[in-house]
Amino acid sequence: MTTEIYLDGNATTAVLPAAIDAAIDAMGRRFGNPSSTHATGLQAKAMLDQARACAARLLGVGAGRLMFNSGATEGIQTSVLSALVAVRERRARGEAVGDLLVYGATEHKAVPESLAHWNRLLGLNLTLHKLPVDGDGAHDLAHLRHVAGSAALICTMAANNETGVVSDLAGIEAVIRETGTAAYWLVDCVQALGKLSLELAATRIDYAPFSGHKLYAPKGVGMLYVRAGAPFTPLVMGGGQESGQRSGTENMAGIAALGVVLAALERGDTFRTHDELWGFRARLADSLRAALPGVVFNNPFDKALPTTLNFSVPGLSSRELMDVFDAAQVRVSAGSACSSAKAAPSYVLDAMGVPLWRSAGAIRMSFGPLADEATISAACARIERCGAALRAACLIPSERAAVPHDGLLQLGVEGACCWLVLDAASSSCVVIDPLPEMTARIASYVRCQNYRVLAVAGTSAGAGRQPLIEALGGHYVAGPVDQYGWPAAARALTLENGAAATAIDVGAQVLAGMSAGADASRAYLLGTVDGGRLPASAVRFAFSAGPLDEATRAAASAQTLLCPTRDDHNQFCASMTQHSAAILTAEAQRAPADMQLDSAELDEFLRAHPEALLIDVREPYEFAATAAPGPGGRAARSVPLSQIAGQAAEWLRGEQRPLVFFCRSGNRSMKATQCLRRLGHQQSYSLSGGLALAA
Repeated sequence: MTTEIYLDGNATTAVLPAAIDAAIDAMGRRFGNPSSTHATGLQAKAMLDQARACAARLLGVGAGRLMFNSGATEGIQTSVLSALVAVRERRARGEAVGDLLVYGATEHKAVPESLAHWNRLLGLNLTLHKLPVDGDGAHDLAHLRHVAGSAALICTMAANNETGVVSDLAGIEAVIRETGTAAYWLVDCVQALGKLSLELAATRIDYAPFSGHKLYAPKGVGMLYVRAGAPFTPLVMGGGQESGQRSGTENMAGIAALGVVLAALERGDTFRTHDELWGFRARLADSLRAALPGVVFNNPFDKALPTTLNFSVPGLSSRELMDVFDAAQVRVSAGSACSSAKAAPSYVLDAMGVPLWRSAGAIRMSFGPLADEATISAACARIERCGAALRAACLIPSERAAVPHDGLLQLGVEGACCWLVLDAASSSCVVIDPLPEMTARIASYVRCQNYRVLAVAGTSAGAGRQPLIEALGGHYVAGPVDQYGWPAAARALTLENGAAATAIDVGAQVLAGMSAGADASRAYLLGTVDGGRLPASAVRFAFSAGPLDEATRAAASAQTLLCPTRDDHNQFCASMTQHSAAILTAEAQRAPADMQLDSAELDEFLRAHPEALLIDVREPYEFAATAAPGPGGRAARSVPLSQIAGQAAEWLRGEQRPLVFFCRSGNRSMKATQCLRRLGHQQSYSLSGGLALAA
């Protein structure tokens, strides 16, 4: 499993080998400027004209304009500018024009952003109006009929980029004609190229932008169709290229490559048939159903492109699903590539009215019409591997109990965090300051690992612990508790400073609870009892919501690690010499240059330090889904970032071996490195760029 399987075709595709050859030829042998009149220029112009003629036939542009440009975003800008300039001119002549800019609620963000931009710059003060969609993502034609008479411009799309839902363009056109609206009509055809039959001149569509990189051409090249008679204002003026419609020397390498793709579409001998693509999607869907219990598909297959699946899995975030697929080298996305880095629900699915857990946890799996049997078969096998990894990590239901884990587990939501103290030998655990958002996750984890929960304790009195206790059912064995959730049966214990505390046994260790100051908060100390006392030197961890008072600090040692219940800056833990409430500033968090190693530096470093440990800080399900976890296939140890605090105490003891942390992108490994450096382990490093950039 060393070759990636790319299933994010709606974001971009690989470039067709023949298109690469054409681009190289355009840059090498036929490098002339098509505006030049000498033989070299004429050769380039012939190639340009040939590509345009092929596109015109394929798209049925008739007498309409067809210009090459940099892609759909430029095409959308040009279309909106052209329409709104015409609206302004008509209004200046006293003609009746609409005051609404209508756009589909599921449009790519490039459309409403462009509408708002040019509406403001042109001083039109028109109102942007979302056209609703139904639960299947289809435009509300009744609503369109209601507002069409007030519309100056109507923007829809041929097929949605997140769900693949195909728009009822014929129905939209019927409404436009029936209402007699003078509104211009823009249709985003980016996902339609090569997947839907288009005869543009036979429609009422005024503007249709395309992007080459969605169908095996390079990025940075696209096309714009403008209906004959539709108003047009150039976005770029200059030397008059593209018949004065789009100035600037043409991207001949990109156009040559796009021309080859268009010619392949016209011949019909390169891409898969719709029936083959339907079959591929059905196989992927069956594999997802088998591997991921409860999976829900967010797009209606009978109304969507056969190359797109959009799904959610109960209890799993899109980030977790993306991470496990990426570990298995299956490339998917959480929606539009333009917005997938943003931690927000899908606005497309929100507009369709799906529940929040589905829109926030959605994954898009898409492939192009060049997909083949071998790729789909390999993808199905890796989907099963991902499902097995998630079951082993207790993130989805499993028929077998997982092996209990030792140590500490930190779970966080927006800076707040809770802690699980885990003991494998006794299959027992304690939960400290549970977060409501983590109730289902903790309960599932406990049931899967078959832990006995000895306490659900809080650092403050009366915190909302009851939902978790109810979710745990018979796994919760604490019995009567006080206002902090601390068991009434906890035994008395004397601390190093002579103070009295109460404690419960968590395997061979004890967790002691004590007052943490005048604010009536509670702190917890985890360590090993010696002769009925808990020596300060034996206290490994202290859990607290805020600064420890002097009495509590005296019960611990300089080696004790402080585990906060608020961790806004990903400190994970702090040493006793670093105040538990001290928050590092952004400047203090900045990584020194010597914290990072690139792939070449890693090779040299490991030769110089053969004793160094490679630490994979990805989550267990990512580690399990990866065939060769370490960079370059090297052996690596799995210590998830959520468990880094518990392991840090071990790394800080005795002789400190060099540690090299890595993850998928380098972000999580840098956090681990900063944590260890701050705790005093100066031979800690992060692999820059992570596995994504590793040799």
